[in-house]
Amino acid sequence: MTETLPLFLAAALLLAVTPGPGLFYVAARTLAGGRAEGIASSLGTGLGGMAHVLAGSLGVSALVLASAELFNALKWAGALYLAWLGWRAIRTARAEALAGAAKPPLGPRKAFREGVVVEALNPKTAAFFLAFVPQFVDPAAGHAGLQFVALGTVSVLLNTLADMAVALAAGRLRQGAAARPTLVRRLREASGGAMIALGLGLAVAKRPG
Repeated sequence: MTETLPLFLAAALLLAVTPGPGLFYVAARTLAGGRAEGIASSLGTGLGGMAHVLAGSLGVSALVLASAELFNALKWAGALYLAWLGWRAIRTARAEALAGAAKPPLGPRKAFREGVVVEALNPKTAAFFLAFVPQFVDPAAGHAGLQFVALGTVSVLLNTLADMAVALAAGRLRQGAAARPTLVRRLREASGGAMIALGLGLAVAKRPG
């Protein structure tokens, strides 16, 4: 594994900074609730990613992907959860505009839990780890499961760092718009729409193979 580690790191870093559902979700969460919630959701998606890494090392992810029923159940649960989060964000932004007062923020703790659930319910993450990480596992070195966990953990850490960078950037954008309530409301509505779009994208995902 040591011989292929530089190649793995380069590939994992490239994949981490490539725009995808995780980055878009963190950006949407940050625009809706601020930088602290964005960072918390990044850590949450990281923990959700680790759940897939551990499941992959134990073969659970392979079982889910091999079963159309299990894959679809996980897919629809994740899609509906994302759509509900988006609808809630839009509804809250519009209600606050009508009331003329902002509701208490979601808070980092709840944002963290949401991030965990969003990533844990994403079967595309399971498919990614099972398709990407095994290419760099060296069977001759033994302990293939431990190699899978080690490489998967590195990939999750890189993804989390990329997500946190996006959260910081989106947080600055939100702060810059703070003096313009109408723009803030539109940004929050757009973030809700982005979450719904992510849910729809997940809903039409097909089982690999």
